[in-house]
Amino acid sequence: MPVVPEELLDETARRFALLSDPTRLRLISTLHEAGELSSGELAALAGVSAANTSQHLSRLLSGGVVARRREGTSVRYRIVDGTIEQICAIVCAQLDEPRAAEAAR
Repeated sequence: MPVVPEELLDETARRFALLSDPTRLRLISTLHEAGELSSGELAALAGVSAANTSQHLSRLLSGGVVARRREGTSVRYRIVDGTIEQICAIVCAQLDEPRAAEAAR
């Protein structure tokens, strides 16, 4: 079986493209740490402008990575794709291996 089945190539490429932006990764990481946040809270904690946060949340929402719910007058966001943490952990562990090896020398 191929690593990525032919019928999933386009969808897989879209998912990796969605995760290829450092700002989106910063927002995902912040949501992972804090749980559910409003876009204003997320922007402040991640150090990203409110407008930029809103644009990136829109892409993450349409990509199925996050979901939102209304709470009074605010909208709160949370990660709903359970694979995101696993993907990030695998990639970060791989990237950290050379640093750990260098530090051990």
